[in-house]
Amino acid sequence: MNRNDTEIVLAIRAALAERIGRDRFDVWFSAGVRMRVEGGQVRVIAGDQFLLDRVRGQFHGDLEIVGKQVLGAAVSLDFQLDPAVSTLQPKPLPAPASARRGPNAAAAGTNHRPSSSQATRRPLSTLGEFVLGPSNCVAFTAAQRVLQNLGQVSPLLVHGPTGTGKTHLLEGVAHAARQLRGVKRVVLMSSEQFTSHFLEALQGSGLPSFRRKYRDVDVLLIDDVQFFSGKRATIIELKHTVDTLLRDRRQLVFAADRPLGEISGLGPELLARISGGLVCSVEPPEEETRLRLVRHLAQRRQFAVPDEVLQLIACRVTGDVRQLGGALNRLQAMVEALRQPPTVELAENTLADVFRSATRIVRLPDIETAVCDVFGIDARSLQSHRKSKALAQPRMLAMWLARKFTRAAFSEIGEYFGRRSHSTVISAQKKVDHWLVDGGKVQLGPGDCDVRDALRRVEARLQTG
Repeated sequence: MNRNDTEIVLAIRAALAERIGRDRFDVWFSAGVRMRVEGGQVRVIAGDQFLLDRVRGQFHGDLEIVGKQVLGAAVSLDFQLDPAVSTLQPKPLPAPASARRGPNAAAAGTNHRPSSSQATRRPLSTLGEFVLGPSNCVAFTAAQRVLQNLGQVSPLLVHGPTGTGKTHLLEGVAHAARQLRGVKRVVLMSSEQFTSHFLEALQGSGLPSFRRKYRDVDVLLIDDVQFFSGKRATIIELKHTVDTLLRDRRQLVFAADRPLGEISGLGPELLARISGGLVCSVEPPEEETRLRLVRHLAQRRQFAVPDEVLQLIACRVTGDVRQLGGALNRLQAMVEALRQPPTVELAENTLADVFRSATRIVRLPDIETAVCDVFGIDARSLQSHRKSKALAQPRMLAMWLARKFTRAAFSEIGEYFGRRSHSTVISAQKKVDHWLVDGGKVQLGPGDCDVRDALRRVEARLQTG
């Protein structure tokens, strides 16, 4: 682009940021999306198909409006996919006025300046760094919705297995909330920290001070809610804290490693309050999301890796972002030690044991345990001869999963699940296939659950062990 076209693009980006809000702009347009202007056409180029579809679906009208504002005439939009775009660094927009007032001026909507001990901590992850995919896009959209109108949708609960991005989402919401006008106090902590501070207050530091600290906030975010299980005094205190913040229309955000219905020992009153807002799940990343993750990690470390090597890692390492990062760390160390380029052959040799351990062998007892955990039924109950709906449906799903993940014969599966005939297993497989085609539901907890969602939960348990 010539200098004039570059200035037009910068003007469009600035106008778009003002129109949709800087935080939303940073999430969707600061990385992985570029713009070009050619005559009366604005071309929007994204680094991957998911991002391209989201930008086109959410911001088409906004782009038309700001394009007309800047160019003075109606514009046509063209959306293109170019994987090379994600490797480029975006041009930063000029900082807003509040951030240009000098180091001693407090920006609107932020907390007090951090102490020297806070300044040494790891900076919070941001929503702009969050790698999106089908497994987490609903929770990410919910986090955005919360930021658009704090206190309107509260509490927000995000649940899912370890390593699926829950803490990243909480940190991203906390970071973005501190930039919002009128927000004075944002507190992000783990449930263990909340419990420790509460016990310290009981033992001498004083409950009034504790309650002022955690009830006089605009946004309170608590990670690992399952840690509260069985801690009766802490649960009562948390319940009153939640009540106070909800009454004052303040924002609450929680994260847990499993659905609330699977966490015992929280008590019905706290469960009712937390589940009364918006509940979203995040699942282990599928292969396309793992590829985005490993590509993002490599770029952040300035480690140039051919795409075929990244695809190999994403395909063979089926765990969470920590496992992907560990595989990338090992490969980078070997590349630097041998002073060789990161080829597919080198990756295969270096990560052979990682690939073997990532390919987890699934056995019939593993499937039984995972199904019982997800459906909240007693171990070995799938082997009983009871035929109630609460057991028959999970048993059929277990048989279907056994055919998918093991090499066991129909007769072996039938024998394991209560000495049933091979024809019973065949019938169960056909029944589940029929549910999948027709969008059937199964009983899960007090209500019904989509069969695909139920299978996804069980497979996530199998994957994480």
